[in-house]
Amino acid sequence: MKVHEKIRQLRLEKGYSQEVMAEELQISTTAYGDVERGKTELSLSRLEQILRVFGTPLELFFGASSTEKLQVENDKLKLENEKLKQENQYWREKFDERLLTELYRIGAATHRERIGFK
Repeated sequence: MKVHEKIRQLRLEKGYSQEVMAEELQISTTAYGDVERGKTELSLSRLEQILRVFGTPLELFFGASSTEKLQVENDKLKLENEKLKQENQYWREKFDERLLTELYRIGAATHRERIGFK
């Protein structure tokens, strides 16, 4: 989505009219409309001014919302946690198998010694 489209979308989400935005920015309604239609090349300072009216930080405007970022990170951590649980279970089973094998081997050797075999 282009910058001017995101500005329009954000304005609509906030429930502001173009007139209100123009007044807040101290420009004409036509000039603000040109911003939303992509007819005006925006400077960084003008974009920051628009975003201040919306109460939206520049980082959130260009990136996903903080909620979306947290959700993505949470989903990644859940997958990683599940993977680690499965890996832990695998190694636990391997350890148990190895332990039983060694206990059986030691037990068999001890049993052989008791009856006189070496």
